[in-house]
Amino acid sequence: MDLSLSRKDEAFRDEVREWLASELPADIAEKVKLGLVVKKPDQLRWHAILREKGWLAPNWPKEVGGAGFSIMQRHIFDMECRLAHAPAAMAFNFQMLGPAMIAFGRPEQKEYYLPKILSDEHWWCQGYSEPEAGSDLAGVKTRAVRDGDHYVVNGSKIWTSAADIATHIFCLVRTDPDVKKQEGISFLLIEMDSPGVEVKPLIALNGRRLWNIVTFDDVRVPVTGILGKENQGWTVAKKLLGDERLFVSRVSENTRILSIVKEVCGEEVADGRPLIEDPEVSMQVASLETRLKALEMTSLRILAEADAGGRVGAEPSMTKLLGSHMVQDFDELLYRAIGYYGAPDHKGYLFGGENQMPVGPGYAVGITSGQQHHRGYTIAGGTSEVQRGVLAKAVLGL
Repeated sequence: MDLSLSRKDEAFRDEVREWLASELPADIAEKVKLGLVVKKPDQLRWHAILREKGWLAPNWPKEVGGAGFSIMQRHIFDMECRLAHAPAAMAFNFQMLGPAMIAFGRPEQKEYYLPKILSDEHWWCQGYSEPEAGSDLAGVKTRAVRDGDHYVVNGSKIWTSAADIATHIFCLVRTDPDVKKQEGISFLLIEMDSPGVEVKPLIALNGRRLWNIVTFDDVRVPVTGILGKENQGWTVAKKLLGDERLFVSRVSENTRILSIVKEVCGEEVADGRPLIEDPEVSMQVASLETRLKALEMTSLRILAEADAGGRVGAEPSMTKLLGSHMVQDFDELLYRAIGYYGAPDHKGYLFGGENQMPVGPGYAVGITSGQQHHRGYTIAGGTSEVQRGVLAKAVLGL
């Protein structure tokens, strides 16, 4: 299989690269590069620029306001955005709920929700994981009981990213407790300002409010808020997760971090010369870059197969496993490269709005925070243990 870019793909890559160079606000790119929080106003500003270009929803069809990119174009676009340190567009809106709505929404739902997602009037978060249902999403216990024209929802969701700034949440809820667990789940759309919805923060190890706990206490949701059919929410969830799993290798994010590794190792000095000239460090960088190139080729093979309509099996579990561990290996090298600059606590500057300038060079400020944050990459989206289990069963037949 020829995985080299076609002339059309190369032209598209060049177009994206040139457009980013002229349109991506420098202050937003600097925040991404240094590991600072890109808050909602900046995110909205970037969304508006993408919207004007027609690239805000890369994987949506053009007829509903998307860019209509092929899978390969999505990969190229993501890669170039990450290399330019552009913030990712709100994934829950454009990569998750949007495609699920396009696939399963009733005509009136599509007409109502899709324009509001594209305009940023609606800002979504995902209600999947629960205190006793993390990787085993089919074990959700949040209940939705039919009461006339409404469901009454009780339960809780955890690790809910962006719930503190979201206007809506899409949830997996149990609507029938008396059948096999995958068969009694529905996919429900809930407004965050509904009476009985409460959001509490979960603070990450690096001091950032990354997640939240969302509780539902007799929350009344119109039955029109169900996406798909009652008790068939698992089908909707699998579609949503299936689209996402093709892009879980973190190739573009690892490529972005590699560029930072080379920059830092070129700036830091050991024994009077740049750290990158140290044979051991140089070998480590080369080894990681080789691993990344192999992962990229594998991911491109999978994407090309999917783009051609082929069947994709357990391969994304392998790329997710390798990619998430690779991020952590890059972080370890970065942390060692900056040495004692990794010791100061920069939480206030990074996440608390403090103006006091941090200790050390700017490129070192967010490295420790990034390392702490990325420890969760081997948990989020399916733990490494789960991925190994999938591969053992699907590939090795164990």
